[in-house]
Amino acid sequence: MRAIFTQISLFFLLLVGFQSQAQDINWISWEEAVELAQTDAQPKKMFIDVYTDWCGWCKKMDKDTFQHPEVSKYMQDNFYMVKLDAEGKDPIEYQGKTFKFVPSGRRGYHELAAALLQGKMSYPTVVFLDEQLNMLSPVPGYQKVEPFLQIARYFGDNIYKDKDWQTYAGK
Repeated sequence: MRAIFTQISLFFLLLVGFQSQAQDINWISWEEAVELAQTDAQPKKMFIDVYTDWCGWCKKMDKDTFQHPEVSKYMQDNFYMVKLDAEGKDPIEYQGKTFKFVPSGRRGYHELAAALLQGKMSYPTVVFLDEQLNMLSPVPGYQKVEPFLQIARYFGDNIYKDKDWQTYAGK
């Protein structure tokens, strides 16, 4: 009996230890990120995670990739982190235009998500913008930790200014 209690206690201690390794990202709204980009003395680039509530791969990327300590730290140090529900109902004002929800098909879509994804509505897709909020690139699909960090560093460390992706990625 005592051995079982000890094993269960050790299991819970390990579980708590593993969970403490995960990092919580400070996700902010689109409006907050735009304001920071316009008011910070040294603005960061913007990273947008375009997702839907029903997307299983979006949830997996949240859990496995974004919660990874190295990913979380790098992203928060170098980007304003925004989550954008591609099916969100709230209007978003940006550069004098109001982006709205468009009822279409079974679910509909948000105009800002469609603009950021260049009309290719696949989830998850992450989008990188520069400090002036110009599009750098949308990156569709689930990304594991290492490939994601390679992509994030390509934009976050300004490598994209000197090398094309194929040269950087060694392809």
